[in-house]
Amino acid sequence: MAKRSDLLAWVEEALRINDGRASIPQVAKTIWELHSDELKASGDLQYTWQYDMRWAATQLRKQNKMNESNRSPKGIWVLKGEDSQ
Repeated sequence: MAKRSDLLAWVEEALRINDGRASIPQVAKTIWELHSDELKASGDLQYTWQYDMRWAATQLRKQNKMNESNRSPKGIWVLKGEDSQ
């Protein structure tokens, strides 16, 4: 059963799979493709995970793993060091 905190690794994983940058819907699609079974078995998280992935992005920014929103194109999440693309 997945927990909200699992989304930290899943968001980072989804961004890495997408060459370090992706739109929010692409991050959600990638997470769903990789972890839908876990999400379906996770009670309320099944219904809140797309909100919770935004929480995870905020945490990754605080951990200095992801660019601040003002350093990335609108609606695109970018891992640190991937902003040269």
